[in-house]
Amino acid sequence: MSSRVRRATAGVLIGALATGALVVSTGAGTAQAAPKKTLRSVAWKQDHRFVGVAVADDKLSDEQYAGTVRKEFSSVTPENVMKWETIEPAPGEFNFEPGDRLVDFARKNHQLVYGHVLVWHSQLPAWVQDGDFTAEELSDITENHITEVVSHYKGKVQRWDVLNEVFNEDGTFRETKFYQTLGEDYIADAFRAAHAADPKAKLFINDYNTDGIGPKSDAMYELVKDLLADGVPIHGVGIQSHMILDLYDAESYEANIQRFADLGLEVVITELDIRMEMPATEEKLAAQAEQFRAVTQACVNVDGCTGITVWGLRDNDSWVPGWFEGQGAPLLFNEDYSKKPAYHAMYDAFKTKKKPCWWGWHPGKGWGNYGRAA
Repeated sequence: MSSRVRRATAGVLIGALATGALVVSTGAGTAQAAPKKTLRSVAWKQDHRFVGVAVADDKLSDEQYAGTVRKEFSSVTPENVMKWETIEPAPGEFNFEPGDRLVDFARKNHQLVYGHVLVWHSQLPAWVQDGDFTAEELSDITENHITEVVSHYKGKVQRWDVLNEVFNEDGTFRETKFYQTLGEDYIADAFRAAHAADPKAKLFINDYNTDGIGPKSDAMYELVKDLLADGVPIHGVGIQSHMILDLYDAESYEANIQRFADLGLEVVITELDIRMEMPATEEKLAAQAEQFRAVTQACVNVDGCTGITVWGLRDNDSWVPGWFEGQGAPLLFNEDYSKKPAYHAMYDAFKTKKKPCWWGWHPGKGWGNYGRAA
């Protein structure tokens, strides 16, 4: 098995994909063939990439919802059920049932699981957010939370968002409870605790508005370089990519992915959606499709970009309308499960070969691969 396949499977033995049939061994038997002409099959053919979706636990009982997730996606991310407020609502009292339900769904459907999220300033239970802890106490609480959650899912969750949204827009550290009490060291400590609990899981740091090169992504780049230099077990960077229609810089986006990959890290587009001012029109949907195509192509062009997850299944499942008044329609499927132009654009981009590049000398940049970014 090549190193590329080992990276993509992250602990799950994936055997072959022939004529659109994905065969997976997870220790629970061999997968049935995934249908041809689906996102999961075409992404796999593109250097064994995965394509994922954020899953809402309360919708899994809907067979059409579950069936679409099962058919189209090779990876699932829990939208909420592995966040701290749900999974440890009281000190030492763990509610694994919703997360177990998703992991069981993934196992039965031969899908990867991308765990989200171990340490985040938002969606904390009140006992953590409002607790008056010493640094030693909060450190112990955080380490215990990580250890219990990752140990429970050892061998079942292939990738974890260990840290989420640690930076402000200007690249300074966000003044979270963890940062204020523990300082910057809480980041490395979280990775070490997660690695000790499951040494085979791939561990990521995740953030938004790090799509292109700028102050926030520069800060992320310097942080992960420092973590790697210190021997911290970090394996990847998650680029959320909550985007706005027509605000996209293809060259900067791909160059940003590439520089993280050049550090030897995996890059995953973790929470992709592209919102627009409502109402949606044919013109807007066509433009959205081209932006989905460009984002997917950027991932395809970079060897270290191992997968893309969209943040929700249908437009009416999205978080966007509840947070951005008058905006919506950010996903791949309509409310009736019909495929939008964005779906077909993403599918076509996964089918497209990498754009040609050339190896040579660039003034001011030195030796490298050039020519892929639009």
